[in-house]
Amino acid sequence: MPEARIQPLPSEQWSDEMWDAIAIIGAKRPEPGAPPGPSSNILGIYANNPPLVKGWMPFSNHLKHPSISDRLREIAIIRTTWLGGGEYEWAQHRRIGRVAGLTEAEIDALSDGPGIEWAEAEGIAIRAIDEMIGDRQVSDATWNALAAHYSVPQLIDFVFLVGTYEMHCLAFNTLGLQLDPGLKGFPADRPRGGAR
Repeated sequence: MPEARIQPLPSEQWSDEMWDAIAIIGAKRPEPGAPPGPSSNILGIYANNPPLVKGWMPFSNHLKHPSISDRLREIAIIRTTWLGGGEYEWAQHRRIGRVAGLTEAEIDALSDGPGIEWAEAEGIAIRAIDEMIGDRQVSDATWNALAAHYSVPQLIDFVFLVGTYEMHCLAFNTLGLQLDPGLKGFPADRPRGGAR
């Protein structure tokens, strides 16, 4: 979408309720005279609805620290947002994925690039993501393979992570969330990523 449907509020306009809501992620209102606070477009859009943020942030914070590894979390987010056409989250998590140990080749492969050899547990997780997004569920065979590698809490976190980031794709595309300065979006020949 070429422009935002909901304009992000600059942090200087955030209400006390918004600052209270994002305290769970360590954000604090700057002292008078200090530089402004966070400037991401996603938080700026959220600032238009602090009650939503207050309810959302504890769950979102859990998804930043789930029972699965940081590497698997980023595999799930990058693949999900590619398939769902969620350019903002895809662009953000390409950077975060590198910090979590993904190589550029692995990130490109998650974005329908050249195939690479994944560890068995990661390959099964990627297949599960593709099934969740494409088929709206996971086949018994894939689920049983996943369950052989991951604990019950990990399976639940994984499913909710994929579902949440697919919801992000829908919500942020509809609201017209724009990339923050410096983020590199989808390739020009795939302006919707892997979305159908």
